Amino acid sequence: MSEESTPIEPAEAKPERIDCAAELKQRFPALFAGAPKPLKLRIQADIQERAPGVFSKQALSAFFRRYTSSTGYLIALTKAKTRFNLDGQADGELSDEHRQIATQELARRREITASRRQQEEDERRARIQLLRDFERTTLTPANFCALKGMAAEQLEAVLAQAREDLKAMPPREPMHRPGGRPDARPPRGPNPRRR
Repeated sequence: MSEESTPIEPAEAKPERIDCAAELKQRFPALFAGAPKPLKLRIQADIQERAPGVFSKQALSAFFRRYTSSTGYLIALTKAKTRFNLDGQADGELSDEHRQIATQELARRREITASRRQQEEDERRARIQLLRDFERTTLTPANFCALKGMAAEQLEAVLAQAREDLKAMPPREPMHRPGGRPDARPPRGPNPRRR
């Protein structure tokens, strides 16, 4: 096939993809500008009626999948009593079932976030402990790695990350104990067991 027989589409012939979020904010600012509001059911049909041919069904569906699953939208669902139309006016009651589903999803997300943070904290502590163990050991790096069950190639990277972890930690306040000096032992009194 020669190059001459292949038709070349001009750049203008390709349909431009519109930024659905920006276009919706511009056309319907009362609903889409600012904090998310619970949407009136079947809002896509209203959009197609008010802005015919502007949005494809696929583009709107993709936008609303992201929009209605966002944390901000779910929070709005848990707090609102009504849904809102394109003009930002109350249009339909928000069911307890939808509010409960949003509450459950937010709780699930918080649990995942807390679990992830705990895992990161556990990994950070393990790296710092590994660094402390390495600084105290008399073993060769190869033997230390064998003892810890890690590849020798990983050791330097893990130790470097542990040093960064330590730098990022807030400084510890010195403990002030009775007696006025930091880290001083408390004064000894009579031992009641010796009486």
